[in-house]
Amino acid sequence: MEEQDRITITICGDGGCGKSSITLRLVRSEWTSDYDPTIEDSYSVTRAVDGHSYYLMLTDTAGQEEYRGLWAASNLQSDAFLLVYDITSPNSLDSLEYFMEMIDMETENRLDNGKVPPVKIVAGNKCDLQGMRAIEAKKGLEWARKRGCGFMETSAREMVNIEETFALLVRRVVEARANAGRGGAGAMSYPQTPKLPPAREKATRQQDAGDDDEKQSFWSKLKCW
Repeated sequence: MEEQDRITITICGDGGCGKSSITLRLVRSEWTSDYDPTIEDSYSVTRAVDGHSYYLMLTDTAGQEEYRGLWAASNLQSDAFLLVYDITSPNSLDSLEYFMEMIDMETENRLDNGKVPPVKIVAGNKCDLQGMRAIEAKKGLEWARKRGCGFMETSAREMVNIEETFALLVRRVVEARANAGRGGAGAMSYPQTPKLPPAREKATRQQDAGDDDEKQSFWSKLKCW
């Protein structure tokens, strides 16, 4: 496969947030409830996005604090980073700051050297556990937007937004490369605003058109999608 069709993605986040589950869902369509701490695993998979095939090279990294020092320089050379937190664990969102600091330094280094900066997307995982939710989607989106990242909510268990999240990563990388080729500043870090399913979105538009006085905020209607 041509070099421009190869995309490297590093998955990072706190231990137990579901990084490996997300990765295995994409690569093998598998899900397991067993938790086995990862030090570092590598996978590859081919995916078609917008009618074009891409070869994705994935690195599932360690989340436990005692293993974070094993982060290799090669991890920071990735085209994209998927920063995963657990919507039932506030600490898991706080833990992303550690990874963001390293990624931000890498971004500055690439910009200083005229290279394409990495794409960053935040994923709030385990959105099937609504009864245990401790981090609202709005907070996750605001956290991501503040740091120039895209945002999605996912569930490895229910296969929610797994393919969509990696497709978004691919599109952002392709966009960043094209922008750099045109002499732009590099990656375009527009946050990904969560969208409602088409049927619910249509019903919402009809309700809003029929009675503007009874509009509800987007976030009050937001569910796991």
